[in-house]
Amino acid sequence: MDHKSPVESTEPVSRPAGWMYKSGSIGKFSTSWYASPRIQLGMVAFVCFLCPGMFNALSGLGGGGKSDPSLADKMNIALYSTFAVVGFFAGTIVNRLGVRLALSFGGIGYTIYSISLLVSEHKYVPGFNIFAGAFLGVCAGLLWAAQGTIMMSYPSEHQKGRYFAWFWAIFNVGACIGSLIPLGQNIHVKENKTVGDGTYIAFIVLMFSGACLALFLCDADKIIRADGSRVILRKHPSWKTEIVGLWETIRSEPWIILLFPMFWSSNWFYTYQQNAINGAYFNTRTKALNGFLYWFAQIVAAVIIGPLLDVERVRRSLRAKIALVALFVLTVVIWGSGYAWQKKYTRDDVNVEIHPEFKGWDWSTKGYVGPMFLYFFYGMYDAIWQGVVYWIMGALGNSGRKLANLAGFYKGLQSAGAAVMWSLDEKKLPFMNEYASNFGLLCGSILVAVPVVFFKIKDSVPVEEELEGTGETLADVLPPGAVESKRTGDEKI
Repeated sequence: MDHKSPVESTEPVSRPAGWMYKSGSIGKFSTSWYASPRIQLGMVAFVCFLCPGMFNALSGLGGGGKSDPSLADKMNIALYSTFAVVGFFAGTIVNRLGVRLALSFGGIGYTIYSISLLVSEHKYVPGFNIFAGAFLGVCAGLLWAAQGTIMMSYPSEHQKGRYFAWFWAIFNVGACIGSLIPLGQNIHVKENKTVGDGTYIAFIVLMFSGACLALFLCDADKIIRADGSRVILRKHPSWKTEIVGLWETIRSEPWIILLFPMFWSSNWFYTYQQNAINGAYFNTRTKALNGFLYWFAQIVAAVIIGPLLDVERVRRSLRAKIALVALFVLTVVIWGSGYAWQKKYTRDDVNVEIHPEFKGWDWSTKGYVGPMFLYFFYGMYDAIWQGVVYWIMGALGNSGRKLANLAGFYKGLQSAGAAVMWSLDEKKLPFMNEYASNFGLLCGSILVAVPVVFFKIKDSVPVEEELEGTGETLADVLPPGAVESKRTGDEKI
């Protein structure tokens, strides 16, 4: 059986006239046209490099860079609460507005969030801080739904793992560079202090640049793949058709609900890792170093997992089963190892009001290497988890409309889970309880997803199946000549 995309071709194909469809060359190397999946995903990766990448670097310091995490906890509760609501419907909004405007609007929210943290250093403005968190939830819901649509629907079926790897690596380079900013500015700070104004200003400038970059993207209806095929969308979408489409996604495939626990768990562990480990136990410069290592580990893992998910020698349905089993084994090994670290201390042990003699660990402290590697592997695990979940969703279809809805479900439930976890942390849930909740949720959600991954993922999804209810025809999405070839039976679908 041919496991390649049904419309893939190695032959040159004609593209519409216009600058965005002209390919060029740099020396001996040819470059893709502007409206190609490769260029557009690269641009989206750099938008995320500058916006959520920098946000991740700031959050990775624990407490949003502040020595007291209380304010950041409250802002993140507001953030993920609105993110959960908007995220669930974000696919519908993105389908209506287009990916370009959704991504640019999303970048503005990250900028305002960082501005509010800077302002809070000089004036008590809790209302502005909470508003900034809630507004970022709205913006981030749209940004990540648009990003998920692009990453899952633009590439051909046999390239989805590689496109994830490419995106995730570039995105996390942003978080790595973002972590180097506070590291460089606090290289001599051995206490656990709030980062300086310069750190926040650098994040603000970079995030705003990302929002501007998003305006230069093409919308999905302009994209043409290397084989001449187009992204499957709905013709003339309206708010009504998109809202109905959201319901149709679940009604026609109710088994998708079995993936919801994996969606819920996918950001649950950030609070524990950032606040209970990095923010609680280490000093300022070491937190910045740990953050850098965490995001660098994500790049390493993405580069490994992406190509493995696309190995064409193994049928896609079998690859899906192997990936889920491997993810379960990694969960047991990595999170099981984390128990040895967590049993060393409690929340009270690192509370300077109770134990004023406690000083956060420095990278020069004897024994630091152990938790450093644990944190590194936690970063690798995050990338592997996200990569497998995105790949599973991408394997369920190729329609931009359907995958936008799935991305919305994913980010909505992911954010709802995160909101609950940030709320529990703000209420001072014991660190060991936070750890146990992560271990249990991650293992349990994998087991719940088994029926979907084992029985619903096909080696290829027929084009006709994707076109149902969109108003588009084979001629709208297949390259020239492919429709006639299909009718005569020359091409396998």
